[in-house]
Amino acid sequence: MFLSEGTVWPYRYRRGTSALVVSMPHVGTYVPHTIGSALSDCAARRPDTDWHLPRLYDFLGELGATVIVATHSRYVVDVNRPPDGTNLYPGQDTPRLCPIDTFHSEPLYRGGVEPGEAEIARRMEAVWRPYHRRLAGEIRRVREEHGEMVLWDAHSIVSQAPRLFEGRLPDFNLGTADGAACDATLAESLRVALSRHARYTSVLNGRFKGGYITRQYGNPREGVQAIQLEMAEEIYMDEASPYEFRADRAARVRPILREQLEIALDWVNRRKRASV
Repeated sequence: MFLSEGTVWPYRYRRGTSALVVSMPHVGTYVPHTIGSALSDCAARRPDTDWHLPRLYDFLGELGATVIVATHSRYVVDVNRPPDGTNLYPGQDTPRLCPIDTFHSEPLYRGGVEPGEAEIARRMEAVWRPYHRRLAGEIRRVREEHGEMVLWDAHSIVSQAPRLFEGRLPDFNLGTADGAACDATLAESLRVALSRHARYTSVLNGRFKGGYITRQYGNPREGVQAIQLEMAEEIYMDEASPYEFRADRAARVRPILREQLEIALDWVNRRKRASV
């Protein structure tokens, strides 16, 4: 495994005490040299990273959240894609399990050389599987401790990416796999709360309905309420390189994120009290 090249583990982890688990699968920027040496110049900027999310969600410790943050770039392997590489949005052009181009269709590999099956399997074993072992284990632990829990999958993306969606993306995009991953009343409560913030646009189960993590682990009947939030990067940062964090914009967004998570926690805690 290429992990032997250094000490960069596939994720950072902080154990929490509440019924909230937060996953950030696309914030990583690390690319091992064995992979990076084959990448084109555009990959060096890591344009498809979910930039600055740990800083934006800096209040998670106050909510007692368990947090799992990817360290490796999605260009190594995308931990929010199915292990068999199935397209989560059939009929639409979406990046692969091991991407070969950027969101703007720029080739990632020099000379068009793509990772083969053996290389993909190696990356899965070194990065994808450890991330999911930890995530699945923490979901199980928190569910057992609290009876019901919230899995929040945190994402951000450029506000305009013609390859992936038309026009400008709404500012806040909640996804629950069309209701399969989260109770409808909780999802609606979150949607309504977002709609009250007139400065921003929002949608539930629009273009982004939830990736592999939301769909794989969300199980409302078993007490796992999974929600993906995809945000337009423009509302808290500069979308062009060097992708600077904008503290003034973030100061307006952060309370909305906290409100969302507090609504979700309050919802599961009320359910827990009602079941006693």
